Amino acid sequence: MKTVILIGALGKMGQAALMGLGKHKVITAGRSGDVDHIVDITDEQSIRDLYKSVGQFDAVVNTVGVCEYANFTEMTDAQWMNTVMSKMMGQINLVRIGQEYIADSGSFTLISGILNVKPIPFAIADATTSGAIDTFTKCVAFEMPRNQRINVVNPTVLTEAWDVYGEMMPGFEPVPSALVGKAFERSVDGFITGEVIFVDA
Repeated sequence: MKTVILIGALGKMGQAALMGLGKHKVITAGRSGDVDHIVDITDEQSIRDLYKSVGQFDAVVNTVGVCEYANFTEMTDAQWMNTVMSKMMGQINLVRIGQEYIADSGSFTLISGILNVKPIPFAIADATTSGAIDTFTKCVAFEMPRNQRINVVNPTVLTEAWDVYGEMMPGFEPVPSALVGKAFERSVDGFITGEVIFVDA
């Protein structure tokens, strides 16, 4: 059994990840709500405080990243930066800081999203940062210290979230949370590293 920090545990994607982590000790974290630890991934000190508070851990699974949605011609610098600092730099910093604290042979699992390969209107910031995280994961795997691993889950929309996002994604086929949970399980419990794990219909 591993000790796994799950960030974004209360969200739909976090709940999907939780389905794949059932045999582990899961420590929940998020910006608010009934979680074990409060963390803001856009704040480096908040990330460091999380890791120090948890102490010994074997894996970090992140399922959050704030994204702004607007037409490209109307996207402001502030909207771009809000997305970049959360979905991109927030996740990069989880790894950059986390590699100091995680156990030998520990693993990081990040989140991107299918929109960087199947674009839709108004999602340019989400698509761009998802692509960046996919690339970061594939490249940084070669530089991770102490036999640490890193992967990213790149899912399409969840069946459980179709009522919220379905109208934005005509022609997409949602996937059940349990299937996405398997992707997180593969990342945490397998031996792969530097992989983009696509979950698409």
